[in-house]
Amino acid sequence: MTLENLLKQYATGERNFSQMILREVDLININLMGINLAGADLRQSRLGKSNLSQAILTKADFSEAILWGTDLRETDLSQAIFRDADLSGAKLIDANLTEAYLNKASLCGANLTGAILVNCNLFDADLRPTSERRTNIGEADLSRADLCYANLSAALLYKANLVGAKLCRAKLSREEFRSPFPTDLTEANLQNADLSYADLSHAILVKADLRGADLTGTILTDADLRGAIFSPS
Repeated sequence: MTLENLLKQYATGERNFSQMILREVDLININLMGINLAGADLRQSRLGKSNLSQAILTKADFSEAILWGTDLRETDLSQAIFRDADLSGAKLIDANLTEAYLNKASLCGANLTGAILVNCNLFDADLRPTSERRTNIGEADLSRADLCYANLSAALLYKANLVGAKLCRAKLSREEFRSPFPTDLTEANLQNADLSYADLSHAILVKADLRGADLTGTILTDADLRGAIFSPS
């Protein structure tokens, strides 16, 4: 099926386009709300500013795709692949990213409020702010997610669930040249998280739960640890 036929059928009410091959297609600023593209091949496609909210995109491959500002609210992205994808400014509020693969993806300025990222791979991902907004991951479920080497400078992680998450050598410190704001982990649950050699300089960890966390080599210079909970020595 061609892209033109897909758009025509979508306009008539058809929503099931699973397993389609749509490599390098241009879908900028197009409304595809509620579409089913499960297992679709969307590698190197351009989907910026499009509306894919409430879509079914399970196991879809978005490797090296451009999704800046894309609306992915309440979308099922479980096991989807976003290797080296650009999701800057994307709206991922309440999206399901369980076991999604976001290795080296750019999520700068994205809104992930309430998203489910259980067992998600965010190795070496970029979650720094853009010139317009900070990356919002507040109240998201990142339990057992892989965030090793990820850059979370200035990210908002208020009440995030990071139980058992891997944050080895992750950067959660403030970058003065990019943003004056510290990474906010207020009331975050970091129980049993791997924070070994992570940089949390100036981070806000007020009332954060760090029981059982691996703090080997963790940098906590000028971090705000008021009310933080640690394992008894």
